[in-house]
Amino acid sequence: MILAQWRARRASKTLIEHIRGEIVAAARRPQLYEQLAAPDRIDGRFELLTLHAGLVLRRLAALGGVADAVAQDLVDSLFSHFDDTLREIGHSDIGVAKRLKAMGSAFYGRNAAYAAALDDSSPDDLARALARNVYGATGPEAVPKAEALARYIASLDAALGTIPIEDFTSGRFRFPLGSIVAGVPHG
Repeated sequence: MILAQWRARRASKTLIEHIRGEIVAAARRPQLYEQLAAPDRIDGRFELLTLHAGLVLRRLAALGGVADAVAQDLVDSLFSHFDDTLREIGHSDIGVAKRLKAMGSAFYGRNAAYAAALDDSSPDDLARALARNVYGATGPEAVPKAEALARYIASLDAALGTIPIEDFTSGRFRFPLGSIVAGVPHG
């Protein structure tokens, strides 16, 4: 029985690592940095990872049931990864704890803002939140690429909305590509 539980837990961990790997790969798409001018620094990579992970967590929350456990395991895996990264770049135990607390606050706060904008179908609110968080600007008028990023994120949210729980629990999950169009909209 213990062996069966261990195997089940190991299988679950492998699935979560797969989902996290898909999120990391999506957040590191070169087009995000080249065409949409996302900052290619540790803070910029954190912002894009937070954004992409939040979209997956949003989908899992909508699915409910077993997806809630998948979501919790995914969050645990993400923050374990953040912890490892902070230690690798030389932060002490106390420094890691403080940074993880700040990262947790940023992670949940940003994703709440993005979810509210997506729920309201408000591309302007989403572009404002992305301009502030990803680009460090006061608004999308200061960073026209924020509007293109907002369109991209909305396309990912729509694509993720079609993915069934079986894809997450069977190892078939693939992060959708979405459409990156860097042009400034006319209007």
